[in-house]
This record gives sequence, C-alpha cells and structure tokens, in this order.
Amino acid sequence: MNPYKRIALKALSHWGRNLKKNYRVYRRFTNVVSVCTGHGCRIADLEVAAGDRNIPVRLFHPDDPALGVLIFFHGGGWVTGNVDSYTHVCSNMANQTKNIVVSVDYRLAPEHPFPSGLEDCYDATREFFKNPGLLNCKADDITLIGDSAGGNLAAAVSLMARDRGEFLPKRQILIYPSTYNDHSENSPFPSIRENGTGYLLTSEEIQNYMDMYAPNIEDRQSPYLAPLLARDLSNQPDTLIITAEYDPLRDEGEAYGMRLKEYGNNVKMYRIKGALHGFFSIPWKSQHVSRSFEIINWFLNSYNGQSEELL
Repeated sequence: MNPYKRIALKALSHWGRNLKKNYRVYRRFTNVVSVCTGHGCRIADLEVAAGDRNIPVRLFHPDDPALGVLIFFHGGGWVTGNVDSYTHVCSNMANQTKNIVVSVDYRLAPEHPFPSGLEDCYDATREFFKNPGLLNCKADDITLIGDSAGGNLAAAVSLMARDRGEFLPKRQILIYPSTYNDHSENSPFPSIRENGTGYLLTSEEIQNYMDMYAPNIEDRQSPYLAPLLARDLSNQPDTLIITAEYDPLRDEGEAYGMRLKEYGNNVKMYRIKGALHGFFSIPWKSQHVSRSFEIINWFLNSYNGQSEELL
C-alpha cells in the first residue's frame, strides 16, 4: 500500500474511538454524506406488516427490465446506517445488477439490541418470500445480500429460515461479513491483529459495535449473532462471499465460507486485493466496486457450484 495513503488511513482510524458516546453523530454524518450523492433509478417507499409493527423498506427499480430481486441489509455495525444513507449504494446496485433492490430499514442498536434488527430483517424477508407477487417475481428469483453487519444479518436470516422452516433462500451474497463474536486480541483470526489498527475500521470499533448490539453476553453465543458458532451449517443457500484484503473481518468471513463448504453448500469466495472494509459503500466509482459487481453479476447469472477457489 502507498505509504502516504497508509499515513492518512492511520489518522482517519481514530474517528471511531468514541463510538459509544458519539454514535448519533455518526448517524447524522452518514445521512449528510448520502444527500451529497445522486441516484439514478425509480424509488418507492413502503412498509411491510409484521405482527404489531410495520417495517419500512425502500424499493429501487433498475432502468432496465428486472432480472430478479435482491433483499439488502445495510452495514453500520447494527448501530448506524439506514435506507437513506445507503440510497446511493442500492441505486447503483439496482442498475449494475438489473435487479430490484429491497433495502430493509431494520431497527438499530443500542436502542433496539439483538435480536430486534435481525427479527425485522427476517420478518420482511419472509413476507416477500410468501408473497413474491408483490415484486412481480418468483421466490426463486430472490437473493439475500448485505455488507458488514448487513452480511451478518443475511447469514443469520438464512440460518433462521432453515431452522424455522418458513422459507429458504436459494442464494446469499455476504460482503465482508461479521461472522464471529470476539474481535479482541484473543481472536483466533490473524486479520484482527494485522488490520485491526490503521485501516479505517479498527478492532476496537468492532468491539464497541458488538457491545451496543449485544450487551447481553449470553446472546453472543447465538449462531444468529455469530454464524460461525453454528453447530450445523447444512442446507444453506448458494453463497458468494466477498472480502477485503486490509479488513479486520477478512479472515472470519472467509472462515465462514470454508465451514459452509464443509457442510456441502455451494460457495464462492473472492478477496478484493488492496481493498479496505467499507469499500462497497463509498459514494464514488472505484475499481474495487466495479470488480465486486462483475463478481456479483457472474454469481447471479451463471453460478453452478463447481468453482470454489479463493482469488
């Protein structure tokens, strides 16, 4: 990595040190940034009824006829981010993949700790699987996708769907997902120590997010919070996992892919060289985002489960 870029990243990495105190400021900041970025597709807001509550979702229709549906869960450590801050991401995703994108505005921690946000994601997904006509598609046309904490939620929804038996996605796309419950120096994954400082997202920041999302320590043993802890990973969707070279979460995301393969699932993994955690949501074009969409489109259009190498 360029040494000047490395110095700049180290300075920016101090931003998350007061996360627990300033998470509301972070939320406002991400919304301000999203206002400064444009979008280029048709957008519609609606609510999905789930028991005694309604879950807001935002639909992004591509300019071209839709080939399928992506149900998207945004990142932000389960604490920041929303459908507004991810509007540019989802708009670009819709046009790049020619899929309708459904962005779920799930409840955030710490006001709503685990499993509140996960239950929102599950309930919204279940309704679209039970009523695919709402999106003018078939259930088999629906793919789950999420980045970072959203990748964690996508994996958890797939596990929960198998366990509850109400529906089962055919495909899931996990972009640099969180899959484990320990991001301290005791983590079994080298990327936590190698990339845990000086690369924007720090291991300290990840631990702060986890503290706010799952204040109950017992919850951190749940496979719906840390999918790598699941005793049984059989009968999971065809899976694409995209990781970033300089990401603290890199190794646990790839470890999850390997465990899915051990249980007979079809898995494809790609590591984006030179990329940092969060690259997928930057508000400008980059080679890393372009490469990711090449991989995603290949997966959506022609995945056959035969190629499993990590590139």
